[in-house]
Amino acid sequence: MNLNPLTTAKVIFEFIKGNPKGKPSTPLQSQLLDADRLQTDELPSVTWFGHSAILLRLDGKTIFIDPMLGRTPSPFPIFGGKRYSDRLPIEIDQLPSIDAILISHDHYDHLDYGSIMKLKTKAKRFIVPLGVAAHLTRWGVDPSIITEHDWWDELEFEGLKLASAPARHFSGRSVGDRNKTLWCSWVIQGRQAKIFYSGDSGYGPHFKEIGNKYGPFDLTLMECGQYDERWAAIHMLPEETVQAHMDVGGKVMIPVHWGAFTLALHDWYDPVERAVKASIMRNTAIATPGIGEVVRIGSPAYPASTWWK
Repeated sequence: MNLNPLTTAKVIFEFIKGNPKGKPSTPLQSQLLDADRLQTDELPSVTWFGHSAILLRLDGKTIFIDPMLGRTPSPFPIFGGKRYSDRLPIEIDQLPSIDAILISHDHYDHLDYGSIMKLKTKAKRFIVPLGVAAHLTRWGVDPSIITEHDWWDELEFEGLKLASAPARHFSGRSVGDRNKTLWCSWVIQGRQAKIFYSGDSGYGPHFKEIGNKYGPFDLTLMECGQYDERWAAIHMLPEETVQAHMDVGGKVMIPVHWGAFTLALHDWYDPVERAVKASIMRNTAIATPGIGEVVRIGSPAYPASTWWK
């Protein structure tokens, strides 16, 4: 987090210079979703929208995790880069009713004003870390449908059991509000499956704590992207992502936090390639769905194509 002035200057220079492989040479193609099927499908599934936006169907409920569906992860469109994909798997106004929206923290690439303004009339509940409700109420979300949670808080929502778990990150949306709100990971358990979402996090002992308390998990959605060894304390390297997946007791992992925006200096496809290589070396299962591809939780076969090549 606290880079010395020389290192900070080097990082700024590298960002200005850019990486020719930092984003795809042509827009990524999204698989398109059918709104009616989303609402009626009773099989447990996840659909990745790119970055960390994940639509979860579990026990007949629809949960949207960190639904950043905007074009750029920045309050100023000139900065932050544009979304890689040519279009979303489904437009927000075509989405069916959403039972709950889960937020991991208030950074722009996870909590997007434009997305929330369009989703607030579709969502029955917002479940967020401590302090994040202030953003939502300021944007017009009814306070009565928001619940805030500290680390290790457990709650039940329409038959699903959820827990707000630790992460190693930070928060803030402007110069003067760093760490004024909490950040977290999420445990989501239903009759059909148990899922872990890491949120943004550096690697640490909290993953084993979570695994000991709540594991094993049928599926993990693990941060894997926007990293650099200089800020590894807040964003895992791909090899650490695989280790964290193993620490929590995951059966199958989907790497997220990549495939939509350029927020670091690595090649845009580097996260998934390193994660796949590390998974093979550690003999653990990894799924690599395309954007908009529906993944059946518990399926005997998971997506394994190298669609990014």
